[in-house]
Amino acid sequence: QVQLVESGGGLVQAGGSLRLSCGASGGTFSRYAMGWFRQAPGKEREFVAAINRSSGTTYYANSVKGRFTISRDNAKNMVYLQMNSLKPEDTAVYYCAADGNIYFSLSSSADSQRYAYWGQGTPVTVSS
Repeated sequence: QVQLVESGGGLVQAGGSLRLSCGASGGTFSRYAMGWFRQAPGKEREFVAAINRSSGTTYYANSVKGRFTISRDNAKNMVYLQMNSLKPEDTAVYYCAADGNIYFSLSSSADSQRYAYWGQGTPVTVSS
């Protein structure tokens, strides 16, 4: 059983930056691909970014490509999401999630049902 705890959310002006963190415990962190998802009010949860076990491969939603960067530190059991050039439409609750499946691709990493473990979420509000 893996426990995930996100932090780093908050209120920021458009054009600003935030760095989200997600700490993992209760499992072997390096065995999991990690993803970030977000859910805006009244909308479905959507894929943001994912990173494979070794940090060798990353995937991003088109809406955040070039602005967000996902990274991980397996020694610290942490995954991060650096968010730059934030826009009001980035406002959402951001969740990190862990995927224990071996296969990792853009289509698979964007599938929320592949992720067995989820954090409680951290809210991000971007004001215009």
